[in-house]
Amino acid sequence: MVLRSSSGILSASTGPGGAETGLLAGRKHALDGLRIVAVAGVFFFHTATESMPGGSIGVDVFFTLSGFVITLLIMKERIATGRLHLGIFYAKRLARLWPALLALCAVIVGAGLLFPASGWGGQAGFVLPAAGYVMNLAHFGMFGDSIAGETLGPTWTLAVEEQFYLVWPLLLLVMLRFWKVRTAAFATVALAAAFVLNRFLLVDAGQPLDRIYNGPDTRADELLIGCALALLFTAVRQGSRLHHALASAARWGAPVAGVTLVAALFLLKEPDTPGAWFNTFWTVGPVALALLSAVLIGSLVLQPAGFLSRTLSHPWLARPGRDLSYAMYLWHLPVYLLLMPLIPALPLRIALTAAFTVLLAYASFRFVERPLRRWANRRLDPAVVPSTAGRSKAPVAASAG
Repeated sequence: MVLRSSSGILSASTGPGGAETGLLAGRKHALDGLRIVAVAGVFFFHTATESMPGGSIGVDVFFTLSGFVITLLIMKERIATGRLHLGIFYAKRLARLWPALLALCAVIVGAGLLFPASGWGGQAGFVLPAAGYVMNLAHFGMFGDSIAGETLGPTWTLAVEEQFYLVWPLLLLVMLRFWKVRTAAFATVALAAAFVLNRFLLVDAGQPLDRIYNGPDTRADELLIGCALALLFTAVRQGSRLHHALASAARWGAPVAGVTLVAALFLLKEPDTPGAWFNTFWTVGPVALALLSAVLIGSLVLQPAGFLSRTLSHPWLARPGRDLSYAMYLWHLPVYLLLMPLIPALPLRIALTAAFTVLLAYASFRFVERPLRRWANRRLDPAVVPSTAGRSKAPVAASAG
C-alpha cells in the first residue's frame, strides 16, 4: 500500500499496485514541443552561428530533458510492476535510438564511397566511434588523436546519454531499494553537486576544452538535475500543499526561465579562450543552464493548461518533436556539410538544409525508426505487461519521450 504524508510527499516508495500520480500520468506533449525548439537552436548554431551563437544550449536542454524522461520511464514501470526489467529497458533504448543512427552511418559511408569528393567523402573512420556511442571520448583523444567527427561529430551527445543510461538505472534501483523516493531525489541532487565540483577541479587544473565539453562526468550534473526533477514529481501527490506551492512557483518560473534561455540563444557565446570568464562559465555555466531547463520542464508539467504549455503542445510543434526531432538532430549537420560547397549563398543553403533535413528525418521515422520500434515493442512488451495483470488496473501511461 502506498502511504502519503499530509505534506504531499510520498512517505514510502511506490510499489506494485500503486496508481500513477497525476504528475506522472499521460504523455507530456509540451516536452515534445520543447524538443523541436532545442533542435532548432542546435540547427541554427551549426548553420547560422553568427546569428545564434548560443544555439548550443539546445544540448544543455536536451541533457536535462533526457534525465527527466528516462527517470520518468523507470518510475512509471516501477510503479506499475514493482520492478524494472533492465534487459527490456536497455533493449528498448537500443531499438529507439540505434537504427536511425546506423542508417545515417550507412548512407554517409555509401555516398562517400560513390562520391569521394563530396562533403560525405572520407567519413568511414568516424562510424565506429559514432555507432559505438564513444564519439565524446574520441573528441578529446581517449583512443589516440582527438577527432572532430565532422558529419558524425554531433553524435557525441548521444554517447554521453547512452553512457549515462548504462549507469543511472542501476544506481537508481539501488537507491530505491534502501531509500524513499524523496531521499533518492535529495541524493541525486547531492550527486549532481559532486559532479559540478569535479568539473571545477578539471577547469582549475587547466584541462583542455575538449575534455571539459565532452566528458561523461562533466555533463553528468545536467542529466542528474533532470533525474532529480522526475523523482521529485514522482514523490509529490497531486493536490497536496507542496503541489500547489510548486505550481504557484511555476507561474513565474516558466516565463523567467523561458525568456532567459531564449535570450541566451542569441547573446551567449561559450568561451573557448582560457581566462577568468572561461573558468567561471565552464564551472557553473552548464549547471545554471540545466537548472533553467529544469525550471522550464517542471513548469510545463505543472501547468499543462498554461500559455507556454499550450503553445509547445500544438501539433505543429509536438508531433515533429515526438517523431522527427531525433532524426533531425542526426541529419542536419551532414546535410549542411554536403551542401556547403554546392550552395555558396548562406540563406539559400540554410533553407535547403532545413528542407532536406525534414525530408530525411521523415524518411528515417517512417521507414526505419517506427517499423523497428513497433517490432521491438511486440517482442518485448509481453514480458512486462503480464506482470502488471492483477497488480495495477491502469496500464503504464505513454512516456514523455
